[in-house]
Parts: sequence; C-alpha cells; structure tokens
Amino acid sequence: MIALKKEDIVLKKRFSDKKKAIEAAGKQLVDQGYVELDYIEKMIERDQLTTTYIGNMVAIPHGTDDSKQLINHSGIVILQVPEGVDFDGNEVKLIIGIAGVGDEHLELLSQIALVCSETDNVQQLIVAESEAKIIELFKKEVTV
Repeated sequence: MIALKKEDIVLKKRFSDKKKAIEAAGKQLVDQGYVELDYIEKMIERDQLTTTYIGNMVAIPHGTDDSKQLINHSGIVILQVPEGVDFDGNEVKLIIGIAGVGDEHLELLSQIALVCSETDNVQQLIVAESEAKIIELFKKEVTV
C-alpha cells in the first residue's frame, strides 16, 4: 500500500526538459530519505535505456536494476506539472518518482497503474490544489 505523505508531493512545478524533471523527482526522493543521492543518476540512465513515460500524461522515473543498493526504503514522490514537460514527444503533467526495496517496486507500480489508468483520475491529480487531495485520490483508488 502506498503511504503518501504531504512531503512526498510537489504541486505546480515547471521544467524546461525531461532531464530536469527526472532530477527534481530524484531530489525529492533523496530529500524524503527514500534513496541516496547517486540514485538520481540511475534514474536518468534508466530513462535513457527506455522511456519512463507510461501514457495518460504520466511518467514514472525510477532507477536501473543495479541501483537497488541506493534505496534506503520504499516510497514514491509525485510532482505535478500542470503546463507539461516533453518526454520524447509525449506531454507529461504528472511525474511519479519511485524507489522500491526488493520486489516492492512492482507493488508500487501496480498501485500507481490502478490510479493512473483512469484518465479522469489523472486529470484530477493534475488540477489538484492541495497535497491532501492527491493523497485522497490515491487512497480512494487503491483501497477499492
């Protein structure tokens, strides 16, 4: 179960490119104690291998398989980008940085997919005016 905290969420961000967006998601993961600083470079490396854009204006940057030792504990961060940022020709308005210990990243991905597969949910997350609203949307979808 995703245990989102207010501190995991950043509202109304702007980025000039996807690298800056991924770095910001990584910095948020570091700031929350989920990962070590070197994890950010692994997130960028991972996106270069294969895009972290998943559709519905959502990207899920995360580290490469060899970055597991840089994860302190599992968590996610959410960056809302209402004006969008380009991910290889796709507009992304929601960046969800993840770090999962062991196989927990698969559980995190499936919970995120539950929420973000619905265009209506993504739209609500993009326009949410508070961290509490985003937390509420994730709780509602994941516990159904």
